[in-house]
Amino acid sequence: MAGSIRRGLPRVKGGEPWPPATEVEPADAVESAQPAELPTSTSTARDLAESTAPSREQPVPSPKSRALDEGGPDASVPAGVSLRRGLPRVPGGEPWPPADSTAVASVAAAAPEPAAGASSERDLGERTAPSREQAVQSATSRAVDAEADARSAHAEAGADAGVAVRRGLPRVAGGEPWPPARTVPVTAQVGAAAATQEAATQEAATHEGATTAAVASEAVPATDVAATTGTPAAREVIASASRADVSTPLPYPRTVWQGRAPRHAAEPLPEPSPLRPTWPQAIGGLLGLAALGLLAVAAVFLVRTFLSFPVMQDFLATYPGEYHPAVDVEPGFAPWANWAHFFNMFLMVLIIRSGLRVRSEKRPTVFWTPRGNAKGKISLTLWFHQALDLLWIINGVVFVVLLVTTGHWARIVPTSWEVFPNALSAGLQYLSFDWPTDNGWVNYNSLQQLAYFVTVFIAAPLAIVTGFRMSGLWPKKAERLSKAYPVEWARALHFPVMLYFVAFIIVHVALVFLTGALRNLNHMFAAQGSVDGAAYAANWTGFWVFVLAMAVIAGGWFAARPLVLAPIAKLFGQVSGR
Repeated sequence: MAGSIRRGLPRVKGGEPWPPATEVEPADAVESAQPAELPTSTSTARDLAESTAPSREQPVPSPKSRALDEGGPDASVPAGVSLRRGLPRVPGGEPWPPADSTAVASVAAAAPEPAAGASSERDLGERTAPSREQAVQSATSRAVDAEADARSAHAEAGADAGVAVRRGLPRVAGGEPWPPARTVPVTAQVGAAAATQEAATQEAATHEGATTAAVASEAVPATDVAATTGTPAAREVIASASRADVSTPLPYPRTVWQGRAPRHAAEPLPEPSPLRPTWPQAIGGLLGLAALGLLAVAAVFLVRTFLSFPVMQDFLATYPGEYHPAVDVEPGFAPWANWAHFFNMFLMVLIIRSGLRVRSEKRPTVFWTPRGNAKGKISLTLWFHQALDLLWIINGVVFVVLLVTTGHWARIVPTSWEVFPNALSAGLQYLSFDWPTDNGWVNYNSLQQLAYFVTVFIAAPLAIVTGFRMSGLWPKKAERLSKAYPVEWARALHFPVMLYFVAFIIVHVALVFLTGALRNLNHMFAAQGSVDGAAYAANWTGFWVFVLAMAVIAGGWFAARPLVLAPIAKLFGQVSGR
């Protein structure tokens, strides 16, 4: 009596349920089947696969369980269950699982099989399940269930169980370990098939078929088949197949094609340089300068008009812009004053440059570490800034000491309250472009005196105090002092003080050139002048000394870089890179 195989989902859309409706031969026909001979040891894996490849269209037999129940130990092993083959495991190889691993004999279950036309609710649910796992299980559950039931029946009947199979993880969540208990190895049988059918099977394989083949290969590995056969030729075939060439990639069908959209991003437009403004910015800047010029002209016109009033004429006559100090001061400038002035100008330019670089430097590349204090590591730019500050402080201290000892302190320190109305008068005269008639060789006007006093005795000490609080020289253990003078205060004042020095330098240089360049340069750089102020009005000595001083300052500006500073810094500590 022939048995039927449970049918599952169709392999193609709109097709018949898989596998086709076929009948399995009775047990008598199975017993008459003899296993085919394995190839000789000189055969290759490809020859064995081509000679034993089953057809995808072959029916899947289901052996009868009573063949083992009635036969006992002498009963012949029924025909194996044919598994559908999928993609190869190695490049250029045969479809997986191998042909010999699919021909595994499975003894039928002891329970009688249902009729061909019968179908239970479970069969109907499995055929209609949309899950991929259920689709794969429907293709392999027949052989797995039949094999498990047959092995259990074979062990209960007293057959030769052989070597017990090691059990692994369960197939379903919460189930028993797989394979079931008392499972024994089964001798594999190799079937015959045509090579042309093998090629057709490989082309028709789908993604679900490949998944099913992978699941089936886990149930019956090829190495287990070679081990159960015990044939040296089979083991040699499996070993030669494992040494297949894997250098060639596997072929795959193309599923993506180029579209109409561009495959590369357009190059971004170059950003405009901040040093080269755009046309709207240039036009806006010119209009702004023109507006400032008009405001300056209007301010000059208004001031001159205001000074033309009689009350302002009396004010200018009472306070001409300067007063005679209470302490007699020798006219002229000593050479030490000229040198201190030049050295102060040189250091101030480099201090401003290095200070701005310290504020903008995010990732320094060169560092300086003092000897014996590895924790005092700072950037080379900060070391240069602090070194310049020390030289600037020394120069200032020397200047103030000489200023006091020689009595010239009265030139820049106010000695009368008349300094304030005279400073206002001098400021109005500067704004009207009618320069006050003073002579710096003898006495500064009141506005100059106040500006020099604030710069030397207020701004300079404030810059020193704030810079010292921010430097590494500040004592770390002085907690009370640090709490009384927070570093945030120093940071909030240090930068505005620097801006004051920049503004003072700009106004100071502009007035030097606007109120008599040659005379003023002779006073400041050549220590030459006279009481009447006219003897050295056309002397160019101070001018050429000024040009030389500017060249030295420019050289120091370009030399302030790590290549030049590193050898100097090594004399006082260690220099290292990032």
